Amino acid sequence: MNGEIEFEPIPGLPHELPPGERLLWQGRPQWRGLAQHTFQVRWLAAYFTVFIIARGVFALQEGQGLGRALLMCAMVLPLAALCIGLLSLLAWLNARATVYTITSRRVVMRFGIAFPMTFNFPFKRMAAAGLKTRKDGTGDITLHLAGPDRIAWLHLWPHARPWHFAKAQPMLRALADAAPVATLLANAVRAWSVAEDAPVLVAASDLAAPWATTAGPSTSTSVGLDHALATEGGQ
Repeated sequence: MNGEIEFEPIPGLPHELPPGERLLWQGRPQWRGLAQHTFQVRWLAAYFTVFIIARGVFALQEGQGLGRALLMCAMVLPLAALCIGLLSLLAWLNARATVYTITSRRVVMRFGIAFPMTFNFPFKRMAAAGLKTRKDGTGDITLHLAGPDRIAWLHLWPHARPWHFAKAQPMLRALADAAPVATLLANAVRAWSVAEDAPVLVAASDLAAPWATTAGPSTSTSVGLDHALATEGGQ
């Protein structure tokens, strides 16, 4: 294990929490979820399946016989197994090296297989958040950052929202119980805004039913830090 991680005072946090800050939740991504939805192992398996079938069909059309066609198909299997195995291993290693933390003041992401990195996202820098859930209850939480500060997409990957390169959005990926974690995050932001007398306030309506909706393969919901977090005077 990396020496930096061995000496973490709290797993996933580089330093002790300052006075007044409380640890609310910690978790890791599920490696199977990372493999399927981040490293796209299913799509790769589907590609190799189609490729192998097509290879066999072409061999039969050329009159090479059933035995030769099966041999042509079998020759691709080691490559397919290697590629899928490597991506699955990367997903497992990334899940093992990642710790997501929510405190009473911020979200912390520690990840990195060879070179661990830690990113802190104070609530005051968060403009919005989004939740995407799947049928099995797993899901992703996206953080939309406010202000001019930017983080390179490659620095965050694979914990970054896909296809948002210009302004990268950190993502808590493949969480086992994403909806309860999203609710906890919204409640923490609301409590922080009241305690700090900050000009933000989570609307209670955004913490209710829409997050629990699972009609279909997946649902995406705004947590409400853009329109539901408004100035206190506007509530």
